[in-house]
Amino acid sequence: MDEKLAELTIEIKQCEACHLKDNRTQVVPGIYGPKNSLCIIGEAPGFNEDKEGFPFVGRSGKLLDKMLESINFSRQQISILNVVKCRPTDENMGNRTPNESELKFCGERWLYKQLNSLTPKLIVTLGGISLKFFFPSAKVTKSAGKVLTLDEGYPIFATFHPAYILRNYNKIEEYSAHFQEISKLYDQFNGERIIGKTSRSEQKSLTDFM
Repeated sequence: MDEKLAELTIEIKQCEACHLKDNRTQVVPGIYGPKNSLCIIGEAPGFNEDKEGFPFVGRSGKLLDKMLESINFSRQQISILNVVKCRPTDENMGNRTPNESELKFCGERWLYKQLNSLTPKLIVTLGGISLKFFFPSAKVTKSAGKVLTLDEGYPIFATFHPAYILRNYNKIEEYSAHFQEISKLYDQFNGERIIGKTSRSEQKSLTDFM
């Protein structure tokens, strides 16, 4: 980890800028691989992640590891982040989906800074929530298996959250095919950003047809 990213991670761990600090055990900044590598992005820490301090642990994490292994990647070779860095909880202290304001606040405050330091060759969003952070009108059911491009030039491949696959295991072959495509795209992009870009307004309308 370079000095800039290390300093940023300390800032993230010390963050008390929103109400999610009240019920968290700890901040979960994510795990970092080499620069110009693959970056996987989920929505927010859950119960297990909040306790252990790492993203994607438990059953979902095991399935993600299995999918990564199928394309010859390990956690040490990639970065795994969430848009939101603290666990959102409901009134019964159970997991809940982060709301739009939480995604916007935490994602713009921290996630983009992490991406600017990591400069990933390919970003993979897991599930509809992380996809919508980047492309608000996108639907994962329509965009899964497709590549979209941010104004900043980062290519984003959309796929399902592993928790969704665990509930809908009939989609495991499609999920496996997505990861094979991720491997091909990773090699294709070869660490360089896509030159062609679309504006955010164009992205929002385009994703409606995917």
